[in-house]
Amino acid sequence: MIDPDRTQATERRRQLGLAGIMVLQCVAAVFFVGDVAADLVHAPLAGHSVLEALVTAALVAGILLNAWQLRRTINRMRAQDRALGAARGDLARIIGAQFEAWSLTPAERDVGLLALKGLDAAEIAGIRGAAPSTVRAQLTRIYSKAGVSGRAQFAAWFVEDLLDGISAPPAGTADRQLS
Repeated sequence: MIDPDRTQATERRRQLGLAGIMVLQCVAAVFFVGDVAADLVHAPLAGHSVLEALVTAALVAGILLNAWQLRRTINRMRAQDRALGAARGDLARIIGAQFEAWSLTPAERDVGLLALKGLDAAEIAGIRGAAPSTVRAQLTRIYSKAGVSGRAQFAAWFVEDLLDGISAPPAGTADRQLS
């Protein structure tokens, strides 16, 4: 399972690293701009000075483009974080509403949520302080109320709506895409 906090920390470090490199580029650009200005004062049309001016202009343009791209990336990540938060909230709302529609008891709701998170009956029993046979009986009642035959169909019931509109890859391409 992916730890969102760890992923965010990694992204923050990456952003700080890129910002640090941009600061170094800016320091270099200031040095080169000063050097080019001094060269152009002493020898305005020297080939060496003109070449340095072009290279310095390219460096400054690169810094500006990198800053613009970094800003776009940060904004896109913020938008994705907001969308992910909204999706999590929507999924939680959908699950709660469906559990209510199925008339699950509070205990069944807890067991159902833990089952959706991927825990097996023994793990759920350990968390809830119940016997594994009790949890299995609760899961059976949940599946019956949901009209599904087991855990896979139960989870798929909620995931199916999320996957609407996403087309499956053509046959035989899934393995190539993963490698």
